[in-house]
Amino acid sequence: MPRVRLRKLISNKLLEKTFKSTDSAEGADVMDINLTYLYNDGEFWHFMNNETFEQLAADEKAVGENAKWLIDQAECIVTLWDNRPIAVVPPNFVELEIVDTDPGLKGDTAGTGGKPATLSTGAVVKVPLFVQIGEVIKVDTRSGEYVSRVK
Repeated sequence: MPRVRLRKLISNKLLEKTFKSTDSAEGADVMDINLTYLYNDGEFWHFMNNETFEQLAADEKAVGENAKWLIDQAECIVTLWDNRPIAVVPPNFVELEIVDTDPGLKGDTAGTGGKPATLSTGAVVKVPLFVQIGEVIKVDTRSGEYVSRVK
């Protein structure tokens, strides 16, 4: 008897289930589409389809931890189930301004360590010591790591 792991789309919980060889199961009818992030109204994150100009609102459960990487006009992948957003994937890389960090030491370019920096979206990433407040940096949203400074 095959034993499978299933993930609930809404709650994201993992289940283990054993099927008989005569049982059949259907996959969920989900669709990934590219949408442009517009704004957050405090409760929902709003996205727009650039082809149809249709707007969709995603709740906090769908956006989750990815909210800190959403910037205006960012192209995101939104997973829809029953025509409602259940997951949002931001772009792989975003450029964000540093709004708070400790002052660096002049001439300190050796990257043995780093320091935390708060970005314009509220995300906190570890950056090299030479990076200053007001600079724009490129961040990998998949790992949450600093990539480079943006010129």
